[in-house]
Amino acid sequence: MKILVLGAGVVGTTTAYFLAKDGHEVTVLDRQTGPGLETSFANGGQISAGHAKPWAEPRMPLQALLWTFQADAPLLFRPWRWDPSLWSWGLKFLRNCTNERTRINMDRTLRVALYSRSVLKALRQHTRVKYNQTTKGILHIYRTGEEFKRGRAAAEKLSALGLPQDILTVNDCVKLEPALNHAASIDLAGGILSNDDESGDAHLFTKEIAKLAVELGVEFRFDSTIENLKTSGQRISGIITNQGQLAADAFVLALGSYTPHLTEPLGLKLPIYPAKGYSISIELKNPDNAPTISVTDENRFMVFSRLGNVLRVAGTAELAGWDSALREVRVEALKRNAQYLFPDASSYADLSPWCGLRAATPDSVPILGETPYENLFLNTGHGTLGWTMACGSARVIADLISGREPEIDLSGLTIKRFASS
Repeated sequence: MKILVLGAGVVGTTTAYFLAKDGHEVTVLDRQTGPGLETSFANGGQISAGHAKPWAEPRMPLQALLWTFQADAPLLFRPWRWDPSLWSWGLKFLRNCTNERTRINMDRTLRVALYSRSVLKALRQHTRVKYNQTTKGILHIYRTGEEFKRGRAAAEKLSALGLPQDILTVNDCVKLEPALNHAASIDLAGGILSNDDESGDAHLFTKEIAKLAVELGVEFRFDSTIENLKTSGQRISGIITNQGQLAADAFVLALGSYTPHLTEPLGLKLPIYPAKGYSISIELKNPDNAPTISVTDENRFMVFSRLGNVLRVAGTAELAGWDSALREVRVEALKRNAQYLFPDASSYADLSPWCGLRAATPDSVPILGETPYENLFLNTGHGTLGWTMACGSARVIADLISGREPEIDLSGLTIKRFASS
């Protein structure tokens, strides 16, 4: 079957690889000059099933309101902006801020994350792909006793859903990661270890998988701007790009935050809104004083991943539309917290800032699978967990297109859950 995959980020590229493994003729289109150059380029680097807890939870509306006037807040939105897309998304978000919806959405997100983690492990064993991976788990640290209490409660819920985690004392945290010794002497309250989570360079992974895909016959067409989809009845007949028209038997949309721009003219209104995330990549001057295990600061909503001789620090979410401009105040927040936790790891003078638009759904659950158009498939809406869910989501799409039953239940993961909203 001839298949067009739209988007060459970590999700689209991995999808193309699995489709090619199934024997399909695959072409990938992307407006950039290479794979993984937008949201996948410099993310936090975590394969984090432990982050399956959705943003929408009972205490988030008040917390988000308190953050409204804080320029470097972990989650920043300005509700007074003229932005109907944000208002519509925000109302759906609020409807998910109940205990029951939080439990349901956590279950759905964790289902994909755990499956994807297992698919990645099998892929790594089969291909021996290297991407500065670290398989020591992810350590979640807490600054206050109250936050630690909430973290333990969330860990119990995740454990009941199939993700066991270890509760650690401050001494346990320092023993596991000696670079936290400075933080422990100031305000560390405890930690939670997600043993089977991982970290690695998503951009490097995407490039390596793209190479493997090319070896399987996949064609990548870069500098290709996708303008719109052509329809014929309930099928997609082709696409129009800046380089001309293309036809295929099936189409996969893996365009992240930009997916709704193509689906809305088709009558498919996807509740996806960009959550701009920031990162800095820091050259390590004193590697022995930098973390070797990936760390999540739960109080600051920031993550730290060791990628060779670079420390990747990422976090925050800014709901400001499709604006990709980098705001210095949010970069400084990342730098300030990195210096606070790991003061001797670097001079913090040589760093590379970045921001990218993550495709967020109001329930933090991706949108996978079939659409009302019989040959159009969605692989989008992964939010902050695109790298975490990439391999599993790709395998699901390849199974569907190849006529196989996916290995996980897709209930609650498809576009159908938004039919009445």
